Amino acid sequence: MNDGNATEWHEKARLLAEALPFMREHNGETVCVKYGGHAMGDEAVADRFARDIVLLKQVGINPIVVHGGGPQIGAMLERLKIKSSFIDGLRVTDAETVDIVEMVLSGSINKQIVSAINRAGGFAIGMSGKDGNLIKARKIKRTKKDPGSNIEKILDLGFVGEPAEINPHILDTLEKSDIIPVIAPIGVGPNGETFNINADTAAGAVAAAAGAARLLMLTDVAGVLDDTGRLIKEMTVERAKTLIQSGTISGGMIPKVETCLDAVRDGVGAAVIVDGRVPHAVLLELFTPSGAGTLIKAR
Repeated sequence: MNDGNATEWHEKARLLAEALPFMREHNGETVCVKYGGHAMGDEAVADRFARDIVLLKQVGINPIVVHGGGPQIGAMLERLKIKSSFIDGLRVTDAETVDIVEMVLSGSINKQIVSAINRAGGFAIGMSGKDGNLIKARKIKRTKKDPGSNIEKILDLGFVGEPAEINPHILDTLEKSDIIPVIAPIGVGPNGETFNINADTAAGAVAAAAGAARLLMLTDVAGVLDDTGRLIKEMTVERAKTLIQSGTISGGMIPKVETCLDAVRDGVGAAVIVDGRVPHAVLLELFTPSGAGTLIKAR
């Protein structure tokens, strides 16, 4: 081994030693990771994510992966020449579209993630919220006020749902095993209907049901920024609500933060909005003192 390689390996050994207290702190905990965005289409990034998830399991942490797939669904609908629209960021999902959504999420995407984790040395099993009634769903209701008449109009999003109940038995059973669950956000309705569920919302509900110590929301931005554009490393639920009211947290960041607030309210130890584009973002968040995104906690 030459001096250059020796220096590199010494640095890696030092980093592992510094990570040890954090590994011990999180040993035995459940961490729910919402994985999605355009990073899922990058094979190198996907393989790196898979290795990080396997490492969590190897050091005694119980990871649960809940994934999205909006870009991939959009590409498939376009390929099949099926038009689709959005209301408040949710894809309007008719009977034809929900079949495609289920095919893409529970089929190709889910199995790609499972295969990547298994290649990295893990033991992943893919499922959707329909398996074992893991995610019982109800239809989402949205209303919109007509600016002229001031009358509220009910908007029909089709087969778009939200979690009504998470089956904890499945999550408890998997937690006691060496299995890493990879969950597609498809829910089952009271009459067996298939519902498309927003992946952020599904991840928050699963994290709460599993009693997770952390919910990690991997996204395509650095985290929550203050009014000067600087990253907010940590904040309480109350501060998050204040920033939403003031407009500092706006646009697409609002539903992500609200998912975090709901998860913390429902018993998750803390929720973190993490930049999934950063290499090993999950490990940086859990095993370093500075973290890798914006952590939201009760107080």
